[in-house]
Amino acid sequence: MDKILSARVDEAVIQRIGALARQLGTTKKAIIETAIRSFAQRIEEENGMDVLEQTFGAWDRTESPKATVENARKAFRDSMHRYQE
Repeated sequence: MDKILSARVDEAVIQRIGALARQLGTTKKAIIETAIRSFAQRIEEENGMDVLEQTFGAWDRTESPKATVENARKAFRDSMHRYQE
């Protein structure tokens, strides 16, 4: 799903994006997306960054999945009962 991004950008950059889009026969959106992906890949390679390595521990929990689900359900039930009074 596409989202709208709003940013103040130098006018020369905007003109360059438009010129590239016309030259390549593509959209400004495609130019920006390609440029960001390329830039991110270059930075990750230069800095030795690995997205999977950085986020690997995000799902490592001390409690079991069953306990996590139960805690979430309890919090939901408690919040529903709080507003029924």
